Amino acid sequence: MILGKVIGTVWSTRKDENLVGMKFQIVRHLNLDYTSKESFIVAVDSVGAGVGEIVLLAQGSSARQTALTKNKPVDAVIMAIVDKLDISVKDKEEEAIEV
Repeated sequence: MILGKVIGTVWSTRKDENLVGMKFQIVRHLNLDYTSKESFIVAVDSVGAGVGEIVLLAQGSSARQTALTKNKPVDAVIMAIVDKLDISVKDKEEEAIEV
């Protein structure tokens, strides 16, 4: 799974008939501290995410496992909207001591 932030929408009036009715979102990849990476992906939105929301993505064959994307020509899907991250991070001093 990939952590990302929805930064925009792709509008496409002509698309494969298997994709009609699906919404395409532009998602910027994020680090765990929510800072942006340079990379992005266009993903089918299966949960109704909006611009500015933090989401989880699945890619590859896993992207075709949601009810919306089953057996569709999809390589990335937004499958969750993130409410919160709980991260246990060791202090850099502790990491240096343990190494």
